[in-house]
Amino acid sequence: MKILVIEDNKELASSIHDYLAGENYICELAFSATEAREKLLFFTYDCIILDIMLPDGNGLELLNLVKEEHINGSILIISAKGALDDKIKGLEEGADDYLTKPFHLPELHARLRAIHRRKNLDGNNIISFKEITLNTNTFELKIHGKALDATRKEFELLLYFLVNKNRVLSRQAIANHLWGDYTDNLSNVDFVYQHVKNLRKKINMAGGDDYIDTIYGLGYKFNTNKG
Repeated sequence: MKILVIEDNKELASSIHDYLAGENYICELAFSATEAREKLLFFTYDCIILDIMLPDGNGLELLNLVKEEHINGSILIISAKGALDDKIKGLEEGADDYLTKPFHLPELHARLRAIHRRKNLDGNNIISFKEITLNTNTFELKIHGKALDATRKEFELLLYFLVNKNRVLSRQAIANHLWGDYTDNLSNVDFVYQHVKNLRKKINMAGGDDYIDTIYGLGYKFNTNKG
């Protein structure tokens, strides 16, 4: 999962970043509304952790930006204790959940996972397509019921394909999703090819079908009409 943390308290933002990175999430930080606006318009995220009070604006304005620009990504609002009006307004404006400061980082993690399941995985921990099964709690990948020795990146790559079935995903989009926004500045993202190649090979060796099409000049597509 790729997450944007919009929080002006750098100590809290760093704590969130380090905790989520320790859970193998891609986590980006924005310390102001201006910085957050730029990231939201140029990059994509699975979830946005949004502080209401920012030094150069109100977080609810960013929530409106997400709606107006049809930006994908779940939104978890975090704000000070007692800010009931902000909580109600945020939820009414389309936020998916609300967490009051101070909070425990494991609770934040649990909320993020719950939101992601509800919005992208139909509320399930188990994602299946024909002979392929992924458990997003244990990060276990099975082909025909047998565990596959896949890396965490290979698991996340396959999950990204399954959530975006039949959609063409560019190499840059895959790189940004799995490795973070810094990849936008790289001269090439050829390393994505190697990860896709390794994933295909492992699935094939386990007796699974190859559903990943290479769309030359564009990227890749998980083709549900194959197999």
